[in-house]
Amino acid sequence: MRRIGTALAAMTLAGGGLLAGTVPAVAAPTAVTADCAVTWGSLDKTGDAVTGRRLTDVRAGQHECYDRLVFDAQGTSADPVGYSVRYVDELHQDPSDVVVPIKGGAILEISLFAPRYDPATGQPYPALPAVDVTGYRTFREFKVTGGSEGYTQAGLGVRARLPFRVFQTADHLVVDVAHTW
Repeated sequence: MRRIGTALAAMTLAGGGLLAGTVPAVAAPTAVTADCAVTWGSLDKTGDAVTGRRLTDVRAGQHECYDRLVFDAQGTSADPVGYSVRYVDELHQDPSDVVVPIKGGAILEISLFAPRYDPATGQPYPALPAVDVTGYRTFREFKVTGGSEGYTQAGLGVRARLPFRVFQTADHLVVDVAHTW
């Protein structure tokens, strides 16, 4: 009986040693993750422009800490695109005031001081493309909804009322919406 107990003890110690050999003494470094702390807030954001610039494209992208919407504008970075971006309870199409349904727990109204038509000829510019945000972490739906008097209106449905920022780089106006607070 004593031999069996001694044998079991020896096997347990040997097994424990084998297990200990498979676990590193220091934990392996994990992948570096981005610091997603944001200080953007969810209040209205605005930017002035001297002249209207034509919008030529719009697209969306996903990032680790936020979803991004990018408007491309014709012209130079010396002429910034004017904008107003704010959360609204309902998206009202301008100028008709018709309520535009949009998916999401919150709605960002995006007004860009960029005409939808050529001011010299009065002819409309080509429509901005549809943007599919299916599967995005924060975005739910994007629609260009209207505009008049030299500006373009769009709606962005998002998961919840989350912090967002708006900034410009060269020929782009960027709207980022954070995944979390």
